[in-house]
Amino acid sequence: MIDKEFFARCAAEYGFDLTAQQLEQFDLYARLLVEWNEKMNLTAITQPRDIVIKHFLDSILALKAVELPQGASLVDVGSGAGFPSVPMLILRPDLKLTLLDSLNKRLIFLEALLQELGLEATRLHARAEEAGKGAQRQQFDCATARAVAQLNKLCEYCLPLVKEGGTFLALKGADAQAEADAAAKAIKLLGGSLQQVKNYTLPDGDKRALLVIKKISQTPPKYPRPSAQISKAPL
Repeated sequence: MIDKEFFARCAAEYGFDLTAQQLEQFDLYARLLVEWNEKMNLTAITQPRDIVIKHFLDSILALKAVELPQGASLVDVGSGAGFPSVPMLILRPDLKLTLLDSLNKRLIFLEALLQELGLEATRLHARAEEAGKGAQRQQFDCATARAVAQLNKLCEYCLPLVKEGGTFLALKGADAQAEADAAAKAIKLLGGSLQQVKNYTLPDGDKRALLVIKKISQTPPKYPRPSAQISKAPL
């Protein structure tokens, strides 16, 4: 399915030394993604080289943005087809991953995927704003989100899940700095502090950015608000 030598070369350029086993896991991931995508809408990206660059490489670069300790707890908000968290898990199987999605059919795909890859993760069928008010509130060392919402809204979904001292990683496109500026109030209100906007270019020339937001204080109890309020009146 994927050109494993090409992926290994690309990853090496960004400082990743992928093992033969990891490359086999990524190849299987790509096969299952394309196969399941014929039954449900998981991704518009289905060409092998595009999957390698735009999904796999883009996802594992999140591991360069923050040092996650051994056994760190990670929640992926709006997991979808598993990006960025499942590629991160392939490289770091010690992570205690929770895949959070509001659509159960996506979680069914992720369950099958994890089983085939020989990896373990908790799957949580819930809306992020519900999880942020429930047992998952401020329970995670790190939260990730990719292509879910504008940052000012995304922070209200994700930061309540992160424990004090933890990190929220938002994977964004070329306009990340503008999003960060617009979300400054939301980040502060929710107990966060923007640490870094890390810009990089993928091998195909696409511009990407990782926003690293530190959780420096507890999120006030009134957040997160219901989804309708978040959408209608973002912080």
